[in-house]
Amino acid sequence: MPLTDLPLDALVDFRPNVAEPADFDEFWARTLAESRAAGGSVVVTPVATPFTDLIVEDLTFPGFAGEPVKGWITRPLRSESERLPVVVEYLGYNGGRGLPGERLQWAAAGYVHVLMDTRGQGSGWGTGGDTPDPHGSGPAVAGFMTRGISSPDTYFYRRVFTDAARLIDALSEIPSADTDRIAVTGGSQGGGISLAAAGLSPAVRAVLPDVPFLCHFRRSAALTPKAPFTEITQYLATHRDTEDTVFTTLSYFDGVNFARRISAPALFSVGLMDDVVLPSSVYAAYNALTVEDREIVAYSYNGHEGGQLRQWTRQAEWLPPRLG
Repeated sequence: MPLTDLPLDALVDFRPNVAEPADFDEFWARTLAESRAAGGSVVVTPVATPFTDLIVEDLTFPGFAGEPVKGWITRPLRSESERLPVVVEYLGYNGGRGLPGERLQWAAAGYVHVLMDTRGQGSGWGTGGDTPDPHGSGPAVAGFMTRGISSPDTYFYRRVFTDAARLIDALSEIPSADTDRIAVTGGSQGGGISLAAAGLSPAVRAVLPDVPFLCHFRRSAALTPKAPFTEITQYLATHRDTEDTVFTTLSYFDGVNFARRISAPALFSVGLMDDVVLPSSVYAAYNALTVEDREIVAYSYNGHEGGQLRQWTRQAEWLPPRLG
């Protein structure tokens, strides 16, 4: 597999001019305020599992417009007597929360692990999702990238990113969670969602995006050879007169614009042979960070799989000093 983008020395200095709406902050403040005002309950229910040293719980919390979103909480036994640092994880494209206990690493490392289901997704890989997206859409290409793309108010990722931020809010109602020590992470789409969550939620103390998707939409749509970014190009190939509208909508959801607002330490990863998420789109977000405590790990001969367990081990070593 060849390199799919710029050489590393060019990526390190890649700082493109990514459009940012003048009302970006106002849009997101209004969106979150409306969803918080809608209310809703946080419900945590024990789940029977064969695990003897970990507790698994079913989570329901209010997301966009107060709508119920599912998740799993997995935590060590000692969280019964003390609050522990939290790792919130967001999922890759069209994956779902799956079955209880599928993801044990963070809990086994001593964290309260909270996994968010992605509304409307969960049928592309894994063992399924449980959160519907009860909203209609205008004309769209199969997939999620163009659902409601005619306006930022109706775009699919407005609801997903709001869910992600509202999950950070919901942690205050989870007794085992130390809300002064919250990290967010995820791979691919989950990495893009983690950038949005960290940009929207000041409570986040560390962000760990792996091969993050949903960054530098215009370049990604023009140059990425594989789906899901090709959903956007397919849409524009049919709706030929909507280019300005589409990219205006996408600018409200670009990971580069969220990265500019992140105040937490960050550990990124990127695969230099990635043909699903171009390395330049990852570096565009990484180089938009203004925090000094930041690091990116480049896997020269890997694609969209990135560093896998090797990268998780780096995260597990990097995170404790940042959460105290």
